Amino acid sequence: MAVSTSSGAAEQSMAVVEESLDAYNERMEWFADAQYGMFIHFGLYSQLGGVWKEKQIKGYAEWIQHKAKISRDEYPELLKTFNPSKFDAELIVSTAKQAGMKYLVITSKHHEGFCLWDSQYTDYDVASTPFKGRDILDELNQACKKHGLKFGLYYSILDWHHPSHSGIDRNTEVVAGRGQEYIDYQKNQVLELIEKYDPAVLWFDGDWAKWWTLQDGTDLYNAIRSASAHVIVNNRVSKRQSFDADFVTKEQGHFKQAFPKHWEACYTMNKSWGYKTHDHNWKDASKVYEKLKDVNMKGGNLLLNVGPDGNGVVQDEAISILLKAGKM
Repeated sequence: MAVSTSSGAAEQSMAVVEESLDAYNERMEWFADAQYGMFIHFGLYSQLGGVWKEKQIKGYAEWIQHKAKISRDEYPELLKTFNPSKFDAELIVSTAKQAGMKYLVITSKHHEGFCLWDSQYTDYDVASTPFKGRDILDELNQACKKHGLKFGLYYSILDWHHPSHSGIDRNTEVVAGRGQEYIDYQKNQVLELIEKYDPAVLWFDGDWAKWWTLQDGTDLYNAIRSASAHVIVNNRVSKRQSFDADFVTKEQGHFKQAFPKHWEACYTMNKSWGYKTHDHNWKDASKVYEKLKDVNMKGGNLLLNVGPDGNGVVQDEAISILLKAGKM
């Protein structure tokens, strides 16, 4: 099994870890049957609700550090107030179950760099907040096991907090001479997540970064596959245009025709992924249901997002839509 890319006129072939077709199909079987999952965007940004210094910030709420140009000195102050004490994994997972969902993926680390678990590789994590002592990744993982859902983790290739990154932009470069430092940090964290939570899915994003190469992504994929015999990985672990293992991810849109490979479409229920106080543009239950059926008919899964607020609470509107759509 190999993936290929072109660099100028040169064609390269970069091999991924060897696996028989039968082994791949067995590993992917649950995903092929799942059809429907829950995405959860949650982080420091959830406290802000898309508002900075009393101003509503345009764009996705989880991008607020970039959109509002919040400095690297000021943004970490949010650590002092991160305390989502009302986060209820049982409610979230049981709602997903009632809605007909078969798996769940939560943002363990988004572009802001904050880690929702106590990581040995950084202090920019939940253990440095008033919420220390609770592990909502484990809480969700255990609730998923109880209700028969697969548990997955999102991890951003970008990291605006890490000193190797030159800024807080979409196309932030890596500081000269510090690229390998960050690649090692990232790999260590991903392997740490596998060891701590044994996820069924690792879901990557941020592969558009110019410094992140197809080879970097292939190397990380191979390290993941060596660490876990059953985890499945989306193609954004590497360059999405050239890499399609283990499944293809589409965002806020999906294929118009049936697609021959394993794939998934992720959508928001309103306009933002992260919680936004002023985003009330909800898709109704019938629209969610029709989107689910259309994606499924074309061979894909729908990964539908919720964004808990700073207290860890999922909006009543989102829960109502999920439950209504689940009955259709």
